Amino acid sequence: MSNSVWLVLPTYNEAENIEPIVAAIGEQLQLAAPDSWRILVVDDGSPDGTGQIADRLAEADSRIEVLHRTVKEGLGRAYVAGFKRALEGGADLVVQMDADFSHDPRDVPRLIAAAADADLVIGSRYTAGGQVTDWGITRRLLSRGGSKYSRLVLGIPVRDLTGGFKCLRRSTLEALDLEHVRAQGYVFQIEVTYRAILAGLKVVEIPITFRDRRAGESKMSWTITGEAMWTVLKLRHQVNRSTSSS
Repeated sequence: MSNSVWLVLPTYNEAENIEPIVAAIGEQLQLAAPDSWRILVVDDGSPDGTGQIADRLAEADSRIEVLHRTVKEGLGRAYVAGFKRALEGGADLVVQMDADFSHDPRDVPRLIAAAADADLVIGSRYTAGGQVTDWGITRRLLSRGGSKYSRLVLGIPVRDLTGGFKCLRRSTLEALDLEHVRAQGYVFQIEVTYRAILAGLKVVEIPITFRDRRAGESKMSWTITGEAMWTVLKLRHQVNRSTSSS
């Protein structure tokens, strides 16, 4: 019996991307897990109608589900809500990715396959063979610098700590204790990986090519980057304290 795979897709103002990305992901999940897959769109009340488009897709295909969140609490909270729903739905593997085509849906089967020998698989821009295209020098420096900074502060070897393309086993999500995952924004990606390593889980990186979004506007800003750097410092203290007291 094959594993049940859920792909969690958080959205906010992705009306231009949601229909083609769901179609492309569905094709790849059909290849990787033809007997049991679902796409869970987690929409944070997008004012551009993303949630309504997702509802239409779900009405046409029972393997697509939409979780509507009325309060925009950040990427981390959206993922935690999606992970909880996937676990409730019986997921054995959970894939997470962006909805803007910066992550190539054709890489989804590779992440799923790698999870056969790992607890957490990261689609990595910065491991050997990985790359970023379409970005200017400033954004490249911000991204690489953020990962390197986080790696040094937390003392872990993962090269792409800020990437959001992952595949997690059910047992991994259960071990992470989602109620204690605090980060709300992009630092969520760092916290999940950090907690997995502290829990003694096997984390592997496989190379991917990351591209700039196909349509819509990026949510990244200098403010978000600055907040992330400060939050990583707090993260080391908070996570170490919570794991030592549990």
